[in-house]
Amino acid sequence: MIKVTKLNGKSFRINSLFIEVVEAFPDTTITLTNGRKYVVKESEEEVSKLIKEFYKSVGLLGGRMVEEQNHEE
Repeated sequence: MIKVTKLNGKSFRINSLFIEVVEAFPDTTITLTNGRKYVVKESEEEVSKLIKEFYKSVGLLGGRMVEEQNHEE
């Protein structure tokens, strides 16, 4: 899950596995696979970075295995 902020300043976590589209209208809008939309303060680039970091942390982008190998050496 990634932590994002609503326009009113309240933060919340969203399951990035269900994110289908991230767009700027100019506010960043996250659309989930079920059609639900969330408008957040973070930029489109920030959301993409958070998603990539999450995927790496759960081993979906391969970054975790490289980190584990480095720790073993």
